[in-house]
Amino acid sequence: MAIPDLVLRDIHAPDAPAWWPPAPGWWWLGAVVLVLAAGFAIQAWRRVGRRRRWARLFDETVDAAAEPPARIAAISGLLRRAARRVRPDADRLQGEAWLQFLDAGTGASAFFEGPGAALHDGAFRREAADIDIGALRALARARFLSLMAAGR
Repeated sequence: MAIPDLVLRDIHAPDAPAWWPPAPGWWWLGAVVLVLAAGFAIQAWRRVGRRRRWARLFDETVDAAAEPPARIAAISGLLRRAARRVRPDADRLQGEAWLQFLDAGTGASAFFEGPGAALHDGAFRREAADIDIGALRALARARFLSLMAAGR
């Protein structure tokens, strides 16, 4: 028996799947990435808002004091309140121990030897003309914000 002429053709692979729409797993992965990105953005936004509120509290409290010794006392009170967030007994430290606590972790001795040394007795002076209130305020504000952020 004779076989009619067979027309043989090469095997053809099917066309590659289209890249769009992606498989359901890619949709899930995209959703998870979006949720994580939104979570991180919300957390960063809240952190910035919290830091602004703390800075405003510091500025308003210090500005409410009229005289330099009262400003130093207000700065000291704010720092002691913030220190309790890091160490529960920090607000009871006195003298050099208090100034060393404020310098701890900063890598400098700005409170023990610099403008922050005015916190030792500046609030009890009648005249605070020799104290640089601006430098003390800037130093204390930065330390206040770092203590508040560290003690969440």
